Amino acid sequence: MSQHATSQSAAIALLREAGGTPAQIAHMRALLSRMLARHSAGPTSLFSPSQDVGGDLSGVTFAPASPTLSPEAHPTEARPPVARALHAESHRQDGPFLAVNCAALSPTLLESELFGHVKGAYTGAVRERKGLFERANGGTLFLDEVAELPMDLQAKLLRVLQERVVTPVGGSREISVDIRVVAATHRALRDEVRAGRFREDLLYRLRVVPIYLSPLRDRRGDVDLLMWHFIERHNKRGPRRVHRIAPESMRALLDHQWPGNIRELINVVQYAFAVGRGPELTLQDLPPEFRAPSAPAPMPALPVAPQASPSSPWPDEATRIRQALAHSGGNIGQAAKLLGVSRPTFWRKRKKHGI
Repeated sequence: MSQHATSQSAAIALLREAGGTPAQIAHMRALLSRMLARHSAGPTSLFSPSQDVGGDLSGVTFAPASPTLSPEAHPTEARPPVARALHAESHRQDGPFLAVNCAALSPTLLESELFGHVKGAYTGAVRERKGLFERANGGTLFLDEVAELPMDLQAKLLRVLQERVVTPVGGSREISVDIRVVAATHRALRDEVRAGRFREDLLYRLRVVPIYLSPLRDRRGDVDLLMWHFIERHNKRGPRRVHRIAPESMRALLDHQWPGNIRELINVVQYAFAVGRGPELTLQDLPPEFRAPSAPAPMPALPVAPQASPSSPWPDEATRIRQALAHSGGNIGQAAKLLGVSRPTFWRKRKKHGI
């Protein structure tokens, strides 16, 4: 396999792992093919510098400007790969990529980690230390779980984003910084603003290019692809090598709701390699919850149209879409759940009927 083909496979696998929909992956294959046709050398990364990916990542292009990007995701393990991909495909790819989980440190430590400190700024500050903003100069800083920032640090972050200067803890000298900030959260920041836990001005400073990452339960078509992606990783380590998945195992995997998203799927593959033997991944190789009989999914709590359209898989499809939107108050995710379909499918149905 050529270096380009390997890079293309790696890019598509990363997009799957990060939460790309089947439509995005198909678009990515075509996009990478066009890129490889134009460039005879050099690795291919996740996104084209000049074209949109489409779907959930629509509107994200990489111009010389450095907008703040905000991945909002259910799968927390998907956010770092997306942040790295955004950095790798930007004009800052030769600069540093640094990351911090804002929920993992105490407010005092987080302030020092972000902004740095001068010698003697507090007890134990025996020497000067540069913060992440200064160390990421010329590159990208990824702030994961940004909604967990305390209010006083939110004010300091806002100043950095507005004025592009940072002042270390205990210091008075302003240091100019030139960075792209990628901020991520699993919370709805507008709800946090209404609850008084997040600054509204900071929300609009961060939310320049929002990117929404779908949970795995909305991407059932990717389960097979992701399973094989992680199976191949384990096959390279040995001693067991899996070459096929039994049909009943695949049915159980596709029927699963995946509350743990990609992390749960990775654990399922690890479990299968730990307890199973032989070249086929059987139902007995899966965790116990996959072997338990599952209850039938409840029907959507919506009034059923009196007559079905012969060409439509749902009774009076357009009517049910409108009913779902009305019941959910216009919330696309809730409307899709009411009809028992994924967000991408719901979006396609709306487009089909012009709703």
